Amino acid sequence: MEIPPDFALYIAAGFIAQLIDGSLGMAYGISASSLLMAFGVPPAATSAIVHAAECFTTGASAISHHAFGNVDRFLFRRLLIPAIIGAIIGAYLLSEFGDVLKPWISGYLIIMGVVIIAKAFVQVPSRQVTSHLIPLGFFGALVDAMGGGGWGPIVASNLIVRGNNVRITIGSVNAVEFFVTLAASITFFFTIGFTHWSTILGLAIGGMIAAPLGAWSSKHIPHKPFMVLIGFLVIGISLRNLLKFLAII
Repeated sequence: MEIPPDFALYIAAGFIAQLIDGSLGMAYGISASSLLMAFGVPPAATSAIVHAAECFTTGASAISHHAFGNVDRFLFRRLLIPAIIGAIIGAYLLSEFGDVLKPWISGYLIIMGVVIIAKAFVQVPSRQVTSHLIPLGFFGALVDAMGGGGWGPIVASNLIVRGNNVRITIGSVNAVEFFVTLAASITFFFTIGFTHWSTILGLAIGGMIAAPLGAWSSKHIPHKPFMVLIGFLVIGISLRNLLKFLAII
């Protein structure tokens, strides 16, 4: 495998993306996918590359969150199986039909970002969310595999809006994400195969370095500004993707 001259850039991108993802419970896939598509990598190959790299980064992140006590076993178990099924179906659909749903997904995420920011200024009773977890896990993983990212923005933001503890939500969602990325990667391997191994390696190295720092920061960042930051992050990335799809930027 030939190491490209911009290999250090992929490591830096993986580090930043995982630092954001570990701290906020979202945006590794979206951040990394935006970079790769800007370099001209096709959507299906982009999603395959990002999910392959995430097998390493999400594994490190899951271990880190478990070590810091951020994972709720009930939430983890309820999301796990439907998420794996959604990831397999989403990866297969992307490999066969492309990214037709991207503008609709971006529109949904923009709305979710607005809701998160609004909820940051409204007193939401803290509670353990136990309902609608199966369809949430399935849809989040389906969209994640089809769009090269979206598991965190859909699943973590939905749970936080409904009043689930921010730290526990982020830790549990990150732990399940390892199995989402593994299922999607296996599906991509059997449908379109893997290329760009140096890119995968760079993203994985950067992400694994950042994983413990991201898990630590999620336990120490105040919740209100944390939610505002999540909201603006989701809105900004999703709006950019939507405008780019519509050829406005």
